[in-house]
Amino acid sequence: MRYRRLGPSGLFVSELCLGTMTFGGSEGMWGKIGQLGQTEVDGLVGNALEAGINFIDTANVYAGGESERLLGQALKNLAVPREDVVIATKVLGPMGAGVNARGASRYHIMEQCKASLARLQLDHIDLYQIHGFDPATPIVETLEALDTLVRQGHVRYLGLSNWAAWQIVRAVGIAEARRLAPILSLQAYYTLAGRDLEREIVPMLKETGIGLMVWSPLAGGFLSGKYDRDGKAADGRRASFDFPPIDKDRAYDAIEAMRGMAEVRGCSVAQIALAWLLHQEVVTSVIIGAKRADQLTDNIGATRVELTADELTRLDAVTRLPAEYPGWMLERQGEYRSQS
Repeated sequence: MRYRRLGPSGLFVSELCLGTMTFGGSEGMWGKIGQLGQTEVDGLVGNALEAGINFIDTANVYAGGESERLLGQALKNLAVPREDVVIATKVLGPMGAGVNARGASRYHIMEQCKASLARLQLDHIDLYQIHGFDPATPIVETLEALDTLVRQGHVRYLGLSNWAAWQIVRAVGIAEARRLAPILSLQAYYTLAGRDLEREIVPMLKETGIGLMVWSPLAGGFLSGKYDRDGKAADGRRASFDFPPIDKDRAYDAIEAMRGMAEVRGCSVAQIALAWLLHQEVVTSVIIGAKRADQLTDNIGATRVELTADELTRLDAVTRLPAEYPGWMLERQGEYRSQS
């Protein structure tokens, strides 16, 4: 397991991050994603820590707070030293029926930070992330609330999730101008089957130095190797929860290319898909979730897969995004400067 700096900070996190969306679901969407109880959660957390993972990501909305509660109890049951783990959680989604029990307002952020700390049984959150963009709340209000939590010692570092590039840059500018606690990370969707963030977000990350945490690196299980172009598929999460949306033709092309690479190495297709992400310069940590210990073990094995330059080129060729404006124009007009 390798460790990387989280953005422009001195905090080091493992290249794989344990995701907790499978913890505690009972009905509805969360029940379809996962229904792990305390015993199973303790086992997965213990296995992840033993493999060298020091980074765990959750959110207040996962199973209505149950994911945070199970994670906090697992850390206590396993007697995990606080300094050995980096705990990340998120805030934005509805946590009650009230009109203010949602969003990125100062009201909701301050209330939910206290609630998350109680569920996690912790005295501070290492990385507190805004789970999405709230069009009803001024960005400055959100950033000032987060800065307050940092100054109070309840939160150590700040991140965003599912924001557009222009929104992130605006937030960074506001934080710098007002000398507020900086944004260090972005949690975003990125896979061989979905490379959309390469258009605007990746260049922005390289310019700002913000670290990237990847969610759903196997495209909701589609890149696990269970799915074939002929329509045959093992039962999995996508059978009942077809998310995130992907270009399936492009995904099948990627699966076919990865299958040969996996067979040569005697590893799984999923490991090749995860290894591709770990080879991307902009990626800080890849979030892996599991329902079973064997799934977690297989995912962790991706850290031992080294792809060749030729293999990376082949995967890029079959999954590359079609050119769009202004990207192709910027590239064309920039040629004469890059050659000078």
